[in-house]
Amino acid sequence: MRIAIFTETYLPQINGVVTHIKILKEGLEALGHTVLIVTADSKTRKHYIKDNVLHCPAHNLKRIYGLDLASPVSRSRLHYLREFNPDIIHVHNEFSIGLSGMAIAKILHVPVVYTLHTMYDDYIYYIAPKPLVPLTKKLSHRYFRLFPKYANVVTGPSKKCQEYTTEIGSDKKVEVIPNPVELDAFSPQTSTPEQREEIRKTFGIPLDATVACFVGRLGQEKSVDVLLKFWAEEMKKEDNMYLLIVGDGPEKPKLEELAKELYITDTVIFTGKVMHPELPPYIHTCDIYVTASLSDTNSISMLEGMAGGLPVLQLYDELNADQVRDGVNGYMFRDAKEMGARLRQIRDMDKDELDKLKTSVIQSVKNSGAETLANYIQTIYYQIYKTVPPKKSPILHLSGLLSQNGFRHK
Repeated sequence: MRIAIFTETYLPQINGVVTHIKILKEGLEALGHTVLIVTADSKTRKHYIKDNVLHCPAHNLKRIYGLDLASPVSRSRLHYLREFNPDIIHVHNEFSIGLSGMAIAKILHVPVVYTLHTMYDDYIYYIAPKPLVPLTKKLSHRYFRLFPKYANVVTGPSKKCQEYTTEIGSDKKVEVIPNPVELDAFSPQTSTPEQREEIRKTFGIPLDATVACFVGRLGQEKSVDVLLKFWAEEMKKEDNMYLLIVGDGPEKPKLEELAKELYITDTVIFTGKVMHPELPPYIHTCDIYVTASLSDTNSISMLEGMAGGLPVLQLYDELNADQVRDGVNGYMFRDAKEMGARLRQIRDMDKDELDKLKTSVIQSVKNSGAETLANYIQTIYYQIYKTVPPKKSPILHLSGLLSQNGFRHK
């Protein structure tokens, strides 16, 4: 099959959506499919294809995750897609490129798969002052329900996606397909003891200490502040445990200041930004992955930790409760006291017990690679290909309106 994947963000940018799409593309190509990535690129002034990626001219929005935003309407883009002649269009974002994918699918009479990655209610504070949040939320629901409504199939990485689509007013069923992980890249064998020792020495972590880590973009929605408060409440210097916060983001200065106010800077360390290819040794340096985020949908960073053998401690979330199974790949916790108890429980395991747990953790994600994801998605593609005609979409009215007002890229 010929598959066009529409995404606002792609390599060299790194985030969960990019990692998901990269792994999906590799898996689909391994199955013999032809994949074209369609993405926004603020570094180009004209559309061009290189290495099966269609780069679309865009503007960079530094305030909103550094998002590149392209025009949703482009004759050049449509021309490239006509030439590619896709059997399926797969939309992964809900902004200009996503709109473009929906409109082009209608024009070319191609069915659409839409994957929901983000619970946008958790991100409204990036664009709206607090008094306007309720109104902004209402308007965003009206906009975002267009995508499940006019897609042939909706997929998402966790049950939280179904809750969100219902909340925004869609009755479309979400097919839950867990996120993938680069199993080979994060296998414990990919880093050396020397690399791990060097990281500990760089950040002043004793070689005999137990290290918990959180990896991700430091935004408000990740609830790292909750993690710090729990840590301050429960963990003492004599526990010989450290918390490594790996990543960067708009909340980093506030979180560093919070760590000072809580007097935990002696055991809590912020590494700053670590490029994705350099991440595995940081994972392998640690012993436990811990998160208090309730906004994630089957977090890829958490899966990368699991692929590295780290048992996960996750703040209890009913809709994500099936991701972490007690004693199999980690433990849930509901408050600071329980988090502290679980951290010490893992710290105090003897070597055989800990090795057994780590093996179980790795085993729990062994079916989360590119091949498994591609096979799941391929089944959906075949189900709708030439059997379910794309529905009439009002997005075409947007296309016409924008075209009339000169919003075009050559």
